[in-house]
Amino acid sequence: MKLAIIGTGKIVPQALYAMEPLKEISLEAIFARPHSREKGGALAREYSIPRVYTDYEKLLAGGNADTVYIALVNSVHYEYAKKALEAGKNVILEKPFTGTYREAEELFRLARERDLYIFEAVTVLHSEIMDKLRENLPRLGHLRMMIANYSQYSGRYDRYLAGDVDPYFDPAYLGGALRDINVYNLHYAAALFGAPKEARYFPNRGFNGVDISGAVILDYGGFRCVCIGAKDSDSPCFVSVQGEKGWMRIDGKPNSAQDLTIAVTGGEKAGEGLDNSGASARAFETEVFVPRPVRHRMTAEFEDFARIIAEKDRAEADRLAAETLDVMKIIDGC
Repeated sequence: MKLAIIGTGKIVPQALYAMEPLKEISLEAIFARPHSREKGGALAREYSIPRVYTDYEKLLAGGNADTVYIALVNSVHYEYAKKALEAGKNVILEKPFTGTYREAEELFRLARERDLYIFEAVTVLHSEIMDKLRENLPRLGHLRMMIANYSQYSGRYDRYLAGDVDPYFDPAYLGGALRDINVYNLHYAAALFGAPKEARYFPNRGFNGVDISGAVILDYGGFRCVCIGAKDSDSPCFVSVQGEKGWMRIDGKPNSAQDLTIAVTGGEKAGEGLDNSGASARAFETEVFVPRPVRHRMTAEFEDFARIIAEKDRAEADRLAAETLDVMKIIDGC
């Protein structure tokens, strides 16, 4: 994969570090807005990127890249991705994918018509922990609940409270907790259960109307998912899935899961009678799954994207596309 990096924001140095050991990726160019030219040049020198562009159209027309990684402000994802597809480039698009479901649908259609690939860069979909969650889901029996909480006091929140509004806290730039961090929780739900029957969002809004925290409730008919995301407060983060025969839990921030605890009961009692809360004390077999170490939480996704493009694995690309569309439909409904 011959890759051009589009943007110089906070996530870009992490992405470059994550993909550095991947021999299947060749870094061809980096695009920086004119005011960020110096930052783009510094990244180019650090990661041996041969060309720096400040004109996106020139990069698309004259660069050697066959794929672009777009890591710009949320509100321009659709515009930049569409231009890249029209220029014959594959696209890796940072989360959140687009502003609307209709935009997402159009980009996937355009990619398919041109025999190109477009992906949403969401780390949780490319983790061994996600594979383990899927594998063990049937062991939980009748599913009853998923609760996911990704809450962290944003480094930009104090500035926001002082009236200095960063794009991540600006509705005009598609900022807010739902798209910035709660989106990871939504991807867990969509990857495991598909599209819900109904989605409702209960946000806490700041002085400019942006959602600074909130909870999404997803109705799957026989069970519910509660997805909590906050940029205005801290809390222990986790993802928990529970059924009538057991539960699974990730402790820590959902976008960088370190391990997974799986507990399943065979129906045996752990003791006589009820526990102190009046519940039947069931015995559980518990195991902890720890994935193989990776260089960075983003390494696996870039490895997967490069493989899919190289092998023309349209089936896997379509599976990932369907999952992204499920999440975009939820966001649209919120």
